[in-house]
Parts: sequence; structure tokens; C-alpha cells
Amino acid sequence: MIKILALVVVAALTGYTLHVLAQTRIDTRAAVTPIVSSSSNGISFAWFYDPAERTVYACRAGQGGADPIECKASCSRAEISHCRREH
Repeated sequence: MIKILALVVVAALTGYTLHVLAQTRIDTRAAVTPIVSSSSNGISFAWFYDPAERTVYACRAGQGGADPIECKASCSRAEISHCRREH
């Protein structure tokens, strides 16, 4: 009788363990990281790195509040120094 009870307990614990391990995981995403910014003649540039997509974004803002902010995916992290010279 004890062997059967032990077998039932082990089976129940195994089922519970599989249930716990099969739960969905929350997919978290790192925030975009600022790299560098610069400004000249009223035009500002900022570069951001998105680690999830391994992409660098170059953003440009003009003078005043009426000008929109433009952001473009420019290059990978390995090419950051080239992007700074290019933009």
C-alpha cells in the first residue's frame, strides 16, 4: 500500500513540476540607449542604440518646436564611428 501511495505522490509531483515549467515567460525588451548627441547652427543630432534589433538610429531635430523630429535606422553598432562621420 505504501508503494502505491508513494508512486501516486511522485506522479502528482512530476505533473505539477511539468505544469510549472510549461508556464509562459514574459518577453522583456531593453530600452533604447542614447549613444551621443551633437548640435550645430540650431540643428541637433542624437544617436540611439536598440539592443533588441542591434540597430543604431540617427535622429535630427531642427530649430523651434514646429520642426518635426526625424529618426532613421542608420547602421549596426559595429559601424557607429562611420555613422557619426557620415551624418
